[in-house]
Amino acid sequence: MRDVHHETLYFSGRVQGVGFRLITLEIAREFEVSGFVKNLSDGRVQIEVEGQSSTINDFISAIEQRMHGYLRKTERSSERRSAQFAGFIIK
Repeated sequence: MRDVHHETLYFSGRVQGVGFRLITLEIAREFEVSGFVKNLSDGRVQIEVEGQSSTINDFISAIEQRMHGYLRKTERSSERRSAQFAGFIIK
């Protein structure tokens, strides 16, 4: 497998119960990214995403623009690693 850019993101604010995961899935279909989005028990939303670095940045920007009124904080960490995902799903 080839190495890809990978990011782990945590969104906090009013991000559960507002359609965040479904909107993220819809946005992901507009970009060449793979991974997942899921709710966490502490009230945050986690996204694991792989793809080209610039594509991931555009994907995250699209999420932040669409959900701007609900977001309080975005935490990001990135690395290069072997691809682990095929497609983008809601967990």
